[in-house]
Amino acid sequence: MSETAANSVTLRFLAAPTDLGHSGSVDAGTVLEWVDKAAYAAAVGWSKSYCVTAYVGNIHFADPVNSGDMVEVEATIVYTGRSSMHIRTVVSSGDPKGGPATMRSQCMVIFVAVGEDGKPVSVPHFEPATPEEIEQRDHAVARIKVREDIVRAMNAQAYTDAGTAERVVLRFMAAPTDVNWGGKVHGGIVMKWIDEAAYVCASRYCGLDTVAVFSGGVRFYRPLLIGHVVEVEARLVYTGTKGMHVAVHVRSGDPKGRELNLTTYCLTVMVARDRTGTSVPIPQWSPQSEEDKRLHAHARELLEIRGRAPGNRLPNHLLPAAGPQPSAGPGSAAGPAGADA
Repeated sequence: MSETAANSVTLRFLAAPTDLGHSGSVDAGTVLEWVDKAAYAAAVGWSKSYCVTAYVGNIHFADPVNSGDMVEVEATIVYTGRSSMHIRTVVSSGDPKGGPATMRSQCMVIFVAVGEDGKPVSVPHFEPATPEEIEQRDHAVARIKVREDIVRAMNAQAYTDAGTAERVVLRFMAAPTDVNWGGKVHGGIVMKWIDEAAYVCASRYCGLDTVAVFSGGVRFYRPLLIGHVVEVEARLVYTGTKGMHVAVHVRSGDPKGRELNLTTYCLTVMVARDRTGTSVPIPQWSPQSEEDKRLHAHARELLEIRGRAPGNRLPNHLLPAAGPQPSAGPGSAAGPAGADA
């Protein structure tokens, strides 16, 4: 680990063979685990306090990380609230023998500093000093309203057995190896579970191997405890030209009881790939029940809300058929993989 500035931390390591997933490269869930660890290091270094993951913004997975790659995960604080820290993370990798590293993904992670009683505590104020820092701060501030709209839209939805779409539920117990520095389950581990459930759901739907190209609106509602029963439910809610939009809920509870509480929720976009790694079209899903139709409309609403964020735009299949579209611009999260999702 290296500190490139007072507000920035960079983790450097080699991607190991054990990091590889079902796709033959490093899965999105493992990348998210790396992101969470780097952002945690930056948050703790800035706040001098224990911190918890509160939210992970839109993360696009551009190109895969392969075994043996030299990986860099840079986490930089770009904005602070009273107790929150907005941290921009960038994952890059390349040949360890030399040459430039290529950016593989980037996203915004929000951590909250908490005291021994588990309640939020104040953090030092971050004041941007360079034009780049000011731009990143302004982008973070502009995304606050977008994030609030996304959370509001997500909270307004109900998922019941009335849905008819592809649906899978994974159940297991949170193991001691899943622990974080505060004795709870690591946020990165939870995101890895989310990726696994989304993979099973999407692959069952299309009958092909799938990989995540986007994960957004990952909100952590409450901590998940070691030894608790965990339920990860993934449900297809929308399909684009190639993308399968999968809503994932993580619930947990004491194994001695029957109640499971919602801990985390997000929406992940998966694409199917052929043997060459090229994304391929998937069958369009048509909603059948009233709940199907409501969640289908909800997924489209989320696409439109995210399209309002700085540097973002709508996927290709939702753009007007006529007329050239403006570029997403520098630093955009919208890339070829997610453009037609």
